[in-house]
Amino acid sequence: MDKVNDKKETTTTTTTTKSNLFSPIQLGPYTLPNRICMAALTRCRADPKTGVPNDLHVEYYTQRAIKSAFILTECTYTSPDTNALSGGPGIHTEEQVAGWKKVTDSVHKVGGRIILQIWHCGRAGRSSSTGVQPVAPSPLPLRFLTGRVDKYGKEELSIGETPKELDEEGMKNIIKNFKKGAENALKAGFDGLELHGANGYLIDEFLRDATNIRKDKYGGSVENRCRFPLQVIDVLVEVFGSDRVGMKVTPVGRYQDMFDSDPIKTYEYLFHELSKRNIAFVELLQAPEFVPVSNLYKIEGETQIPNVFETFRKSFTGVLIGNNTINKEKGNSLIESGLVDMVSFGRFFISNPDLVERFENNWELNNNLDYKSFATPGAEGYIDYPRYEKK
Repeated sequence: MDKVNDKKETTTTTTTTKSNLFSPIQLGPYTLPNRICMAALTRCRADPKTGVPNDLHVEYYTQRAIKSAFILTECTYTSPDTNALSGGPGIHTEEQVAGWKKVTDSVHKVGGRIILQIWHCGRAGRSSSTGVQPVAPSPLPLRFLTGRVDKYGKEELSIGETPKELDEEGMKNIIKNFKKGAENALKAGFDGLELHGANGYLIDEFLRDATNIRKDKYGGSVENRCRFPLQVIDVLVEVFGSDRVGMKVTPVGRYQDMFDSDPIKTYEYLFHELSKRNIAFVELLQAPEFVPVSNLYKIEGETQIPNVFETFRKSFTGVLIGNNTINKEKGNSLIESGLVDMVSFGRFFISNPDLVERFENNWELNNNLDYKSFATPGAEGYIDYPRYEKK
C-alpha cells in the first residue's frame, strides 16, 4: 500500500522544464548564458580603401556583446576581389587582423563572445569596384526588377554584369583564401566562424539550381551542388575545429534573384552532411526575406516551405539558430516547442545595444530605427543608440 502511494506521488510531482530565450545552452566549447545572439548586419564602417576595422567597430560590437550569447560580425571578405560592399571589412591583411584584434579583445573584456562571418560575394560583385570580373558557378547575371513600368504595363527588368564561370583552379584558389582567412581570424582572437551561405552570394549560388547550371561534378545533382560549399566548410573546420564553425542559409530566400526548385531535397542533404561533420550550428532564415524584393520566380518562399524550422529541425543535429522577423514572444515560442535552439536578432540589436537586458526586464524597445544610416560612414546611427534609462 505504501509502495503504491510512493509511486503515485513520484509520478504526479515530476515536471519538465521547458527552455526559452534565457536558458543557458552549450555551443561547442562555450557554455552560453542565454540563447540570444546578434545576427550579422551590413554596416559598412570600415575604411573603404583598406577594409580595416576601426574604433567604431570596437565600440559597436562591445556595446552589444554585454550579456549576449554571442555576436556575429558583418560579412568579412578574404581577398579584395571578393568584396561587394564599400566599407566592408576584410580578414586578409595584417592591418585588418590587427583591427579585428582590438574588437575581439574589447568584447572578451566584457565577457562576450564574437564569431566572424566569412564570405565571398560571388556574382554580386562589380568590376567597377573590385577591378575584376565577378565570378559565379555559372555565367548567369543578376536580374533586378527596377520598379519602373514600360509602355506595355510590364515592370522593367535590369540585367547585371555577367559573371565568369569558375573553373576548378579558381575554386581551389577561393578555398585557399577561405583557409587563410580562417587562420587570420584565429590570430585575431575570434571565438568561431560562420560561413555565409545565404542571400545570393557565392556559396548560396552553388547550392541552388537557379544559379548553378553546371554540367561537371559541381553542378546538376544535389550532391554535386553541395560539393564546393562543403569543401569550404572542411577547410574552416581544419583551422577552427568543427565545434567552432557554423553556416548561415536561406533555403527559400529570394534576395538577389535566388531560387531552388526543390529546397527540401537540397537542404536536407546539406544538413545531413553538416551533421556528419559535427559543426556547431546552422543559422536558418525563414521567409519572408529580410529585404523586400519582387519575386522573379512567382513562387513565394512561404508557399514553397510554409515553416522552414519545422521542416528542417530533424535534419541537423547541432544547434539550430532561427532568424528573420522574430520577436521576443515568437523566439520563446520557437525554443519552447523545440523548433530552434537559439534566435539571432538583427534590427532589434541595431537600435537596442542592450537588447538582452530589455528582454530580461520587459523594458520598452527602442524602435526608432534610422534606416538611412544602416550602411553609411560615421558614428551616427551606429554607436549612438542609447541604453535603457528608467523614467
